[in-house]
Amino acid sequence: MTSRRPTKTINVGNERTGIVTIGGNAPVSVQTMTAGYTYDIDACVTEINRLAAAGSDIVRVAVPQRKDTAALGEILRQTVVPIVADVHFHYQRALEAVEAGVHKIRLNPGNISDRDQVNSVIDACKDAGIPIRIGVNEGSVVERKDKQTRMKELGKFFCDHRHGHLIALMIAKLEEYLDIFAERDFHDLCLSAKSMDAGVVIDVYTEVSKRFDYPLHLGVTHAGPKETGAIRSVVALGTLLSNGIGDTVRISYASDHVHEVEDALEMLYCLGLRQRLGAELIACPTCGRIQVDLFTLVQQVRKKLADEITLPIKVAVMGCVVNGPGEAEGADVAVFAGDRRGIIYVQGERVANVPENEILDRLLAECRNFQDRVRRGDAKLGDKNVRIVPPDPIGELGSGIQKIAAGQVEKLTVGQT
Repeated sequence: MTSRRPTKTINVGNERTGIVTIGGNAPVSVQTMTAGYTYDIDACVTEINRLAAAGSDIVRVAVPQRKDTAALGEILRQTVVPIVADVHFHYQRALEAVEAGVHKIRLNPGNISDRDQVNSVIDACKDAGIPIRIGVNEGSVVERKDKQTRMKELGKFFCDHRHGHLIALMIAKLEEYLDIFAERDFHDLCLSAKSMDAGVVIDVYTEVSKRFDYPLHLGVTHAGPKETGAIRSVVALGTLLSNGIGDTVRISYASDHVHEVEDALEMLYCLGLRQRLGAELIACPTCGRIQVDLFTLVQQVRKKLADEITLPIKVAVMGCVVNGPGEAEGADVAVFAGDRRGIIYVQGERVANVPENEILDRLLAECRNFQDRVRRGDAKLGDKNVRIVPPDPIGELGSGIQKIAAGQVEKLTVGQT
């Protein structure tokens, strides 16, 4: 992975919510957005707190109506995570959100173009000391009311690049907007340029990152349901992040937004861009060698680890002795199974051989015990005490040399009849 591109920094939040720094050397932050109506204060507060509990660093809310911004003051009093007001079309909503005490404003150049209106928002944010995200979307960047204007724009910015007309148009819109901010001497900015196409997202952010040193908010808009949106989002955002591009991210799903937060965090953990909180669970995909109900076991372990383990313990749940020993050796706590039994290891040292119905309880007990030892300083994450020697193929777990010697199975010799 290449080093992250240097950028300016912005700060979102206050002493009560905590300050989230975006850009520079700050960790890549995770954002999401509420799905309910902002004016429904109780429901909105509940959703924000749920998203924050899942690990979202910043939460964005829609404010299309005056009653939405009127609710912000009470919402802000009941939440402890920085809140961004998402503003489209009506610049008054931005002014009202700033007055209510919101921590950041998102503006879309595609639907607020009046310079005086933009200037009034800039001045309000400058006075309040809060940043603005300039968010360009493929769906709103092109003029659609006037077809002649649209064709002129597309023709003007078209180039030989596969996505050239969109990339050029998005960058041009950003430049036009940034000129306004520069004239007001306002630089507390974050930029985004989203599309529903993963390839466009990769290409446009790559080009934007070459031209501007503002922090970038990454996202794939209209990514779809989690089942397909996860692939589309991680392909695009993971590619950019692995190339050092991106300072804050939102994965977007047409489903429970808690999943957005969980998957964004897992992506950052996997890329080494955030320090993992809670256990890391790895498990084999299963095959014809499996001799326990691994699907059920993995889900039970996952849920229990999420509820009980807060340190980044690496836990492996493997279904046979082929890859099990290697994973057990590399994990802090591991089990590999066979013949309705499981052998449990802690940092490479065998601690138990239990029947299938006892695997879950014993594995969790070892995880809790190991976590306690780490907290006391008696153990260290990632240490490996011994090298695991795999058992005879199915020896103590069911067959192998011992069974052959005992005459329980017939010994076969290749090439003989």
